Amino acid sequence: MRSQAYRNRQVQRALAATGQELENLNGELMGYREQYGPLLHSIVQEGDLIAMRYFRAVEMRVDRKGDGSAVTQADRGVEEMARAKVTASGLALDVLGEEMGGRDMEAAASGDRARLIIDPIDGTEEFSRGIPTFGTLLGIEHRGEIVAGMVSAPALGSRWFAYRGEGAFRDGKKIHVSRVSKLSAAMIFTTGTGPKKNAADRAKLRRLADAVRNSRALGGFWQHMLVAEGAIEAAVDWTSMPWDLAPLGLIVEEAGGKSTNLLGERTIYGGQFVSSNAQIHDEVLGLLT
Repeated sequence: MRSQAYRNRQVQRALAATGQELENLNGELMGYREQYGPLLHSIVQEGDLIAMRYFRAVEMRVDRKGDGSAVTQADRGVEEMARAKVTASGLALDVLGEEMGGRDMEAAASGDRARLIIDPIDGTEEFSRGIPTFGTLLGIEHRGEIVAGMVSAPALGSRWFAYRGEGAFRDGKKIHVSRVSKLSAAMIFTTGTGPKKNAADRAKLRRLADAVRNSRALGGFWQHMLVAEGAIEAAVDWTSMPWDLAPLGLIVEEAGGKSTNLLGERTIYGGQFVSSNAQIHDEVLGLLT
């Protein structure tokens, strides 16, 4: 939690601030939970209803985007609803989403204005096949950092969230990564070694799988949430967009873990993404590079 001295310094800064700067300072004084929590909870509450209306329903329609990935009425409906709630909230937020786009898709937004990054249905392929491992992913990015994140998986009956400096939670209960310190004793999940990956990348993933006690191919948000709650020790996504990752690293970090790209950089813009309990992180990266 922020100290009183920190808050006093922010008050002094606020005395000379105007406009957007004043709004940013007020948000910091409020705390990220107070500032963004009501909006995030409101979005996932309604998003869960939209998703479950179509999940395993005969009226679900699956279309294919230009890259071959699936999109449904739920994907579009959840993102449209989220954008409307951002507008109605009065918060100074831009939006970057999988279905409706936005600016700065390859790097953190510049300037003081925060933005919501949303994947309305992460795991649309699974969702469209009646598999319950899908969820809505929300992250608030401010000055290059994700400061608030929420993941809601209604078919799993679970919701994870974190605010910078306040810990990570699943369904309101604090969570923590595992304390396994040896790679040979670890369980890891990856996106697998399918035909979309080249031979060199498949070899790296297999090398990691051979070095641990147990491994599974899963991919998507859930494997990173399993790291955060201590069920497994590491998770690897190989090809991702920022909306696939926005809340995941924050939740893992606030649970005591570590999330980076393959170069060890804390970013959601690198494509590859590795989460771990921190203790085996360097070893995992060493086998993947």
